[in-house]
Amino acid sequence: MLKFLNPSNTFSLATKIINILTYLFLILIFYGLAQSLFISPIDYIQGHSIRIMYVHVPSSWISLGCFGVIGLLSIINFIYKNKNFSLLGKSLASLGLMFTTISIVTGALWGQPTWGTWWVWDARLTSMLVLGIFYISYILSWKLISDFSLSCKVSSIIAIVGLANLPIIK
Repeated sequence: MLKFLNPSNTFSLATKIINILTYLFLILIFYGLAQSLFISPIDYIQGHSIRIMYVHVPSSWISLGCFGVIGLLSIINFIYKNKNFSLLGKSLASLGLMFTTISIVTGALWGQPTWGTWWVWDARLTSMLVLGIFYISYILSWKLISDFSLSCKVSSIIAIVGLANLPIIK
């Protein structure tokens, strides 16, 4: 049993698992794209624009989840003063901003044929835009402040204040 804990064996096993997961991911992504773009039925009211929801809704949930985790990590960082929590939050921020942008753009693409306009100043839509501003502020606090401990504090405050926005979006 202990021979499996040898670093060379662990690295070899991890490489094999990553290769298997990569092939599994590619198969599932192509299957999901085929199902969503070609096989799923057309909605009788919205037509083909309903297919945008297969991208829009998951990207919205991922962006909300990323910011929730960033906020939770920021709270934990204030309590335990561990820089690893800050670095995890920092690494999630760009991913969350990307999915927030995808969510806003696909929402606008869906809103044009459905509502007849690209943007409506609805509370949920505006809150998603505010979430994007929180992401940008969080990322800029890491980029513009050179002192690590100060940037940890400032970015944590931004993330904790931004947590109040999540229930509005939901």
